Amino acid sequence: MMTQSDLDLKETALKEDLKFYFMNPCEKYRARGQIPWKLALQILKILMVTTQLVFFGLSNQLVVSFKEENTVAFKHLFLKGYSGTDEDDYSCSIYTQQDAYDSIFYVINQYRNLKNISLGTLGYEHEESGLKICKQQYKRGTMLPSNDTLNIDVSTETECILLKPKELTGKKAELKLNSSFFSLEFYRLIQVEISFKLKGIALQTIHARELPDCYAFQNTITFNNRAHSGKIKVYFDSDTEIQECKDWHIFNSVLQKNTQYILVFDGFVILSCLASLILCTRSIVLAWRLQKRFVNFFLEKHKRRVCYADRLEFLNGWYVLVIISDVMTIIGSILKMEIKAKNLTSYDVCSILLGTSTLFVWVGVIRYLGYFQTYNVLILTMQASLPKVLRFCCCAGMIYLGYTFCGWIVLGPYHEKFEDLNTVAECLFSLVNGDDMFATFAQIQEKSSLVWMFSRLYLYSFISLFIYMILSLFIALITDSYDTIKKYQQSGFPATDLHEFLKDHSSAGYRKDRTSFPLICCCRRQQSDDNLILIN
Repeated sequence: MMTQSDLDLKETALKEDLKFYFMNPCEKYRARGQIPWKLALQILKILMVTTQLVFFGLSNQLVVSFKEENTVAFKHLFLKGYSGTDEDDYSCSIYTQQDAYDSIFYVINQYRNLKNISLGTLGYEHEESGLKICKQQYKRGTMLPSNDTLNIDVSTETECILLKPKELTGKKAELKLNSSFFSLEFYRLIQVEISFKLKGIALQTIHARELPDCYAFQNTITFNNRAHSGKIKVYFDSDTEIQECKDWHIFNSVLQKNTQYILVFDGFVILSCLASLILCTRSIVLAWRLQKRFVNFFLEKHKRRVCYADRLEFLNGWYVLVIISDVMTIIGSILKMEIKAKNLTSYDVCSILLGTSTLFVWVGVIRYLGYFQTYNVLILTMQASLPKVLRFCCCAGMIYLGYTFCGWIVLGPYHEKFEDLNTVAECLFSLVNGDDMFATFAQIQEKSSLVWMFSRLYLYSFISLFIYMILSLFIALITDSYDTIKKYQQSGFPATDLHEFLKDHSSAGYRKDRTSFPLICCCRRQQSDDNLILIN
């Protein structure tokens, strides 16, 4: 059985370790001369990760602009009468049978003469591929609108034809174009779909000292006649796939050397993140062991368990955030290196990983600002208000969903911002923030007086309820938490078992006389600050 002196020695050692654990990096240096490696590494990592992200962002902009510009070029090349602006979610529309025939044959002629008319570096995929035209229609039927007579088989049939580039230049092309396939019965026609694949090379990356990419564009033009309303909507869709160039030779260029420099820099980013990952993981493991010592000692001495809140003090959420950020940065950097070497083309996945990791890195800076009492108010206010805000949002969300479903079913046929649930939710969220109010009121169609009156009641009640009441209560919750934190800072925070355990312990034993310090932040503080305990 442990004697009282052994228990006192164990308690003193535990208090010293706990006190040291809750110190900030500069206090740890003054107490035991421990150099703040994690702090220095995080500052270096912020600079490196941000620089890496900027380089990748500039490269990604070239990819995005090349895709968008080619899509616009394709619309002007293959859509007859395209004005340069999409009408809605479709590109353009046609209203006569002759316009429908002209638009279909216009696509065929433009595809046949692509190499002579295109300004871009475009070509056909290969000689066996071509222009695939499919028409979908009801099997059979008759329709006499004047007699209100309809006799139709609703089962559909799809018929396709393939026009290869070589065939379009010969006599066979005329035979195919004059075949019965192009005799359309519009009362049965559902849609005509024209699909073709083109290849292209992005040369603009050379000017940015990067190796060029090869692209495959899968283009689809759809003449949609499902509504049979006298208006055929023409949709253009282009799916872009970045492919590895199989055989390329670039002369009189420093592209390969520049690529090697960037790959070396990415390697250093990975090494810094690995070091940060190891240090933060080690800190979490040591904290877990320290928590276990404290829980066991408290149970042994006071015969009761430590509360859950005190146990959470040992879980440093900032370290968890840094670990997640490091893992995402390492994976994103590996993908970026493969993309740079032209072995992969996963730009979207890489941008998500690098962008999110950089976000977490910069958010992690708040941890070091929290060592100063003035900045720590923001962090403590967010921590204190978060549970109440989440509960409040759950209640407000029920009302918000009710308005969303109501607006969609009632106003959907009369207002473009209420056509689907996603658009309704976005419209209502913009109204809560005071955006686009007049346009939302003005765009309602006055075809139905009852719906128009309901729309006024709906919009006025939603705006009044959410802006004047719910939003004000939301702000009041955060303000109340801020006032509470300010009051605690003046009169002291509520004491827990952990605070009481450390309250009477002095850190004088750590004090060492030093004439110089490696960091500016480690300059000597006032004696009155030594009793402050910074909680995670």
